[in-house]
Amino acid sequence: MTAGQHTFLEIQSQPEVWVHALDAFSAQQARLTALMATAELERVVVSGCGSTYYLALTAARLLRIAGVDALACPASELLLYPESICLPGRRPLLLSVSRSGSTSETVRAQEQFKTRAGALVVCVTCDSDSPLASSADIVIAIDAAQEQSVAQTRSFSSMAVALQLMAAALGGRDLAASQRLPAVCRQLLSGSAELTQSLGEDGAISKFFFLGSDALYGIACEAMLKMKEMSLSYSEAYHTLEFRHGPMSMVGADSLVIGMISPDAAVPEQRVLQEMAELGATVLAIGPELEQHQHQVALPADLPAWSTPVLYLPALQLLAYQRAIFNGCDPDQPHQLSAVISLDDI
Repeated sequence: MTAGQHTFLEIQSQPEVWVHALDAFSAQQARLTALMATAELERVVVSGCGSTYYLALTAARLLRIAGVDALACPASELLLYPESICLPGRRPLLLSVSRSGSTSETVRAQEQFKTRAGALVVCVTCDSDSPLASSADIVIAIDAAQEQSVAQTRSFSSMAVALQLMAAALGGRDLAASQRLPAVCRQLLSGSAELTQSLGEDGAISKFFFLGSDALYGIACEAMLKMKEMSLSYSEAYHTLEFRHGPMSMVGADSLVIGMISPDAAVPEQRVLQEMAELGATVLAIGPELEQHQHQVALPADLPAWSTPVLYLPALQLLAYQRAIFNGCDPDQPHQLSAVISLDDI
């Protein structure tokens, strides 16, 4: 079996699987909207582990933009430190995010959360038969996004599509633009293939820095994690302007700095990339409103901002895959990792 063949096919299958994500959300939209309108909730706690914690960061920001008080936390911290997350006298809703629906910390945190009086749980997963799904009040399950590879690609992005829609719906947004996402994903995968292979096979690059702010910070963290997991490469993620405050000391000719440029802060964020290029770094900019950069992946400028975070991912997943193959790693089976973490003592 060729190394990484499952990962590559799963990355390429995302346009088709996102259609299932759109349908999965649509099937639960009315119930979810009714629940949020009648439950008198004071906070949404979004929780996951690893990749899905990073997805929780993005989801919480999108919910806050939509006017919902939301907080992201690792499932382990919700389990071990619930008093610092679920404040006394406040009625929260738990939004659990998990590819497998079986990760120990997430399952136990949800079980513990359910013991609270009037506690409600919404689950976003890729396994409708999982323990997490079985105990949730509302389940958005994208079974078609399940993967054979360990590193999350289409599962993460499909759940991201559903969570973007959730935040947009709760904020009263028109969801019509979401129907374009699968086709745009297909264009991004084909359009960035040559560039990501070239950068992934560039032996002069040994450090990868992923920069993103607001809802894109979670996406930057996920891209960083994909690079670490798949290729065992040095990679870090930072809020874009925070990168100037110390971390840029690591930047040089051996660095690739990837900037996820938000249309809301394009000018200062692109200035950071220009400064990194002046320090000798190779620069890759991704976004809908870009100046001229050494390398760039342009996103459609006519999509609403709430729908675009997931679109920053396809090129970066391909980049991690190409670097893994270049490094002689098998991205299907990352070093020392398994698809589901089960802990007996948690």
